[in-house]
Amino acid sequence: MSKSQDSIRTIKKYPNRRLYDSHTSSHVTLADIRRLVQDEEPFQVVDAKTGEDITRSILLQIIQEAESGGDPIFSSDMLRNIIRFYGPFQGVLGSYLDESIQSMIEVQARAGMQSTQAWSEFMQGQVPMLQEMMRQYVEQSQQLYFNTQNMFGLFGGSPAQHDKDKKDGEK
Repeated sequence: MSKSQDSIRTIKKYPNRRLYDSHTSSHVTLADIRRLVQDEEPFQVVDAKTGEDITRSILLQIIQEAESGGDPIFSSDMLRNIIRFYGPFQGVLGSYLDESIQSMIEVQARAGMQSTQAWSEFMQGQVPMLQEMMRQYVEQSQQLYFNTQNMFGLFGGSPAQHDKDKKDGEK
């Protein structure tokens, strides 16, 4: 779905926090922008004063709004874990989440079950499997990280061994 830059709808955010859709020449809400996302309508949100692209921050606001009502996708523990991934594994987690969500969208499109009870039931059955896959992935990532630490600590002992030796010395 490659659309030219000209076909991207521009939404301007003004200092009074109002959003203006230049395509429809009307003010819009976050709910309207959410519908654009769901309808796969390409758009960009820019700061009316600076011209800065602020699409990401608007999308995060939409997620925050959706999370505060109904059944949230992100539990507090999950959000804590995501925050912990910022840093050395940030790119890995971002890619993993992006690919996982894209795969789910492709499966949904192929099955032709968008927004149906069958899709909901199917996905509820997949949650434990997806959680187990993520747990295994995190364990493998931890092992890789620790192995890398051990490899670079060959001459001075591993960081884990150093911590163990330090604790043993305190006894």
